[in-house]
Amino acid sequence: MTARQGRLAAAVAIMAAVGMLVSACGGSSNAGTTTYKEPSSGIPASYKGALPTPVATKGYYNEQQRSNVKDGGTLNLAISEIGPNWNLLSSDGNTTYMNTLWSWYQPSLITTGNDVTGKTLSVNKDYLTDMKLVSKNPMVVQYDINPKATWNDGSAIDWTAFKATWVACNGKDTDYNPPSTDGFDRIASVKEGSNAKQVIVTYSTPYYPWQLVFTNLVNPKAGDAKTFTSGWTNNPHNEWAAGPYIVSSFSDSQVTFTPNPKWWGDKPKLDKVVYKLMTTTAELNAFENGEIDADSDVTTSDQVKTVRSVSDAVLRFGYSTNTDVINYNGKSAPLNDVKVRKALTQAFDVSTYNKIHYKGLGWNAPQPGSELLAPFQKGYENNRPSSGDYSVANAKKTLESDGYKLGSDGYYAKGGRDLQVSYTYFGTNATQQALAEAYQAMMKKAGIKVKVVNKSESKFSDAVTGGDYEVLPMAWEANSAYGFISSAPQLYTSDGPSNFTYVGTKKIDALLKKAGNYSEYDDQVKATNTAEKAALKLFGTIPVSTPASFVATKKGLANYGVSGFASIRPEDIGWQK
Repeated sequence: MTARQGRLAAAVAIMAAVGMLVSACGGSSNAGTTTYKEPSSGIPASYKGALPTPVATKGYYNEQQRSNVKDGGTLNLAISEIGPNWNLLSSDGNTTYMNTLWSWYQPSLITTGNDVTGKTLSVNKDYLTDMKLVSKNPMVVQYDINPKATWNDGSAIDWTAFKATWVACNGKDTDYNPPSTDGFDRIASVKEGSNAKQVIVTYSTPYYPWQLVFTNLVNPKAGDAKTFTSGWTNNPHNEWAAGPYIVSSFSDSQVTFTPNPKWWGDKPKLDKVVYKLMTTTAELNAFENGEIDADSDVTTSDQVKTVRSVSDAVLRFGYSTNTDVINYNGKSAPLNDVKVRKALTQAFDVSTYNKIHYKGLGWNAPQPGSELLAPFQKGYENNRPSSGDYSVANAKKTLESDGYKLGSDGYYAKGGRDLQVSYTYFGTNATQQALAEAYQAMMKKAGIKVKVVNKSESKFSDAVTGGDYEVLPMAWEANSAYGFISSAPQLYTSDGPSNFTYVGTKKIDALLKKAGNYSEYDDQVKATNTAEKAALKLFGTIPVSTPASFVATKKGLANYGVSGFASIRPEDIGWQK
């Protein structure tokens, strides 16, 4: 999954977008002096009217055929974090930022093509020629690997890569640190088929959707536990990669990709892709002055106004695959007390918080009831505990039932200690600061002290993986329309690799793992909703909103922008003819 203000990306897929049930962006499409219908290529700076409402099932990324994309050129982009761990498949390297970098130079086995809803799963022909279920009892899946598929060190991509991935991700050897074991933990064996380019995967118990178990691969030469966990520190290891590009240079502040001379697929359109480490503010300034060609971190009305004023630029926006959340660190006192977590949740004024967050954007973001299924997704339910409990008065009652007493200073205390928590946010974004201050004011009304802590954006991953926070705003990013199955145990189980609340029970753990037992979508969703309802009663986390995605680009940038669950091939990104 992903977190922006954290985007921690899971190695396996996460949520879904199947259908549109909510409208979001305010303002009519015919506001201003001209009637305007948003094209997928983006809204040009010359258009001054209100932003039209996007369609949840449509992508806005200037989709172009390869024949309409120029050969050559450079794409300059910004990124908030580079490394230090370059292994996306380990929990330490499993960030959205690293997911972005991996997409250019590492294998990605499964594609949804241009299907924004992500319902269509098929093989990436550059790596697999076929995958099929050859037996249901026991469940057996056969993968046929492209004969041309080769690691950059010259060795063939074969069945041993699947075995190395399974060994690293199945959870049996605790020396490995995968972000999720879901699916892999149900595999009984991974063996060679009729030849080294064929893989036979046999499951001890069925798992669905089986197509999303193997999406990335571990290079067997990097498959031992020591290398897997620490061998990628400050090193992207081109020799262990196999994609259309290679990392031609890298540092703590910049990464440059160039075409892979050993690539067997379609030739990459761009000569060079450069990522520069920047804060959100620096990224906006760099887009204004032409230093970078796109700004993917546009989140406030002022930022939208700024990018819309840049000449020869366009704004692409639509539904994101993100869910903003607030997590409580259940390992830290006083948040190790469920009643304190409940009181914080009850006192949290989500409506005010979201109005501040989306001020000036016209984006209607009612509080979602799930961190696993989006409100516009088939089967979505409100899984939060009863909404009637959310008020300052009820928060105070909860604290008083827990032995806290309200002091003359207006704050609660117990055993001589004031009730205080810290709220951590990252970067210099004014909206994030305003949200932190608003949260502090909300809790003050309930007699809870809040210390606001601000850290550099580059410290996000270290803070999250190290548990260095108490109250943490972040955003999970879904990578797949079916990923709620794997994200449920990933986020909520007591030992879940991305459970940054650190709360859970064995009984709820069992519920969270049931969805993968079912082959039918409706049954998968029903099991997921039941499990999440139980998990959210522990008050370790709060779903807050489902944000829009705004991407500003220079005019003519093809196959780049807001794409939902569509798979955009990196070799097709470039400048339109």
